[in-house]
Amino acid sequence: MPPAVNRPMTASEWGLLLCLSLLWGGSFFFTGVALQALPPLTLVVLRVGLAAIILNIVVVALGWRMPRDRRIWRAFLGMGLLNNAIPFCLIVWGQTQIASGLAAILNATTPLWTVVVAHLLTPDEAMTGRRLAGVLLGLAGVAVMVGPAVLGGLGADALAQAAVLAAALSYAFASIYGRRFGHMGVPPLVTAAGQVTASTLMLGPLALVVDHPWTLPAPGLAASGAVLGIAALSTALAYVLYFRLLASAGATNLVLVTFLIPVSAIALGVLVLGERLAPRHFAGMALIGAGLACIDGRLLGRFRSPHAPAPGGIAREHDG
Repeated sequence: MPPAVNRPMTASEWGLLLCLSLLWGGSFFFTGVALQALPPLTLVVLRVGLAAIILNIVVVALGWRMPRDRRIWRAFLGMGLLNNAIPFCLIVWGQTQIASGLAAILNATTPLWTVVVAHLLTPDEAMTGRRLAGVLLGLAGVAVMVGPAVLGGLGADALAQAAVLAAALSYAFASIYGRRFGHMGVPPLVTAAGQVTASTLMLGPLALVVDHPWTLPAPGLAASGAVLGIAALSTALAYVLYFRLLASAGATNLVLVTFLIPVSAIALGVLVLGERLAPRHFAGMALIGAGLACIDGRLLGRFRSPHAPAPGGIAREHDG
């Protein structure tokens, strides 16, 4: 029987979530380097295509086989569409029109969408006031970290902003849709390989038509290393952790990574690029930490009266 998902995450799940945020936070660094030599759509295809090669090799090396069931491959195609093809293309196009900071804030609405979608479509991830309050705190923290200047563009380029919001909504549906792989008995590694393989099949022809990659000059060593990093670490390894967490912790808990990604990206900038933190970064991290603690519930439970039910008890009542 799978574990209840509308519950506080375990220490190991929080550790995996932190690792996932570091891997996806690092993707901003890799992308910035690679985009100096490659057009966006070609970069996306290289990202998912190389990740597909890596994961399929690992699957074979472990003595496993990719499933042949058409039902599972239809699910891979659906997941690749919702979790890669649609959001990647919408965000890439949106960021050609709006600032990356504003795009980050709009993308950080993913947990809000997921709370709503999970409440409507799943029996065990019901919305609670504590969870909604935590999501709003986290969203406020992301906005504070990015800074108020980007909000000046809010309202302009409405179509581009709607595209990024639609990408966030697609991620929310993907996190719900992806739960089916656990019920199908597909391991997280195989699910990750199937998703990026399906994404490559969908996006590859589009890149050939739009970018004509055979006409592009060969990327340099730095760009090639960045492509390998974003494919191997920020995609292949990251999606193995993603599907493992989705199966054990549930969609709503999983998308909390959206709040941690800006923290990880800024921390990597400080450690790797020597960037400096501004006061707003610390304030934003504090709000994000408060939001995560609110959603998790255990810290708040320590301040409850001894006779009050623990947060885990509340979660189990919703599960029942």
